[in-house]
Amino acid sequence: MDVARVFDAAAGSYDPARRRLVPCFDGFYATAVEVAEPTLRAALAAGRTPEVLDLGAGTGLLSSLVAAAVPEARLTLVDAAPKMLAVAAERLTARDVPHRVVVADLADPLPAGRYDAVVSALAIHHLDDAGKRDLYRRVAGVLVPGGVFVNAEQVAGPTPELDRRYHQVWLRQITALGSDAAEIAAAEQRMAYDRPAPVGEQCRWLTEAGLTDVDCFFKAWRFAVFGGRAPDRPDPA
Repeated sequence: MDVARVFDAAAGSYDPARRRLVPCFDGFYATAVEVAEPTLRAALAAGRTPEVLDLGAGTGLLSSLVAAAVPEARLTLVDAAPKMLAVAAERLTARDVPHRVVVADLADPLPAGRYDAVVSALAIHHLDDAGKRDLYRRVAGVLVPGGVFVNAEQVAGPTPELDRRYHQVWLRQITALGSDAAEIAAAEQRMAYDRPAPVGEQCRWLTEAGLTDVDCFFKAWRFAVFGGRAPDRPDPA
């Protein structure tokens, strides 16, 4: 079973478990929105409709939070799991959020267009390291000048010992929040497809892709929010 089918199988139960399986849920998602919001508001101030591309959008959780912060934004959601996207479309339609959904893998070409923000949550770690680096280069190519990329992500520890510690802490935290054995087993089944990388390496890859102001804005053990900005147009000579 490939990763898209694994997530499609969980489409109906995915969201209710988020607050347990992402123990730092509020800070994690709020930071991602905080990073993207100023750039989207700058687009509005310039008289443009802010365009947002959500990669690995799943059930539209991050998209819905971005839309709540900047209701004027128009969203394009990409995911390889059509049942997850169906949940996202229903959620956004119910809130009258302008959007389109695209069934595609993250290794596929990105939807045509130029975007003020490219966002992603808990998706890019399904790519291997070469795939991540390639995606980051492609993301840099679809951002408008000054556009922002933000990745709310599950990351690896920088050493094997720290990576083991991340997992131990995660298990303890989600158990304390009420995850039972079945929920943990299902999550670990999905995690068998994960290829996380340390946040420091990924920030370096973003810089190599041409982004500026690259930073990690939030980190709580295995959960990190990091990103950067496309350079502004040079001033005319």
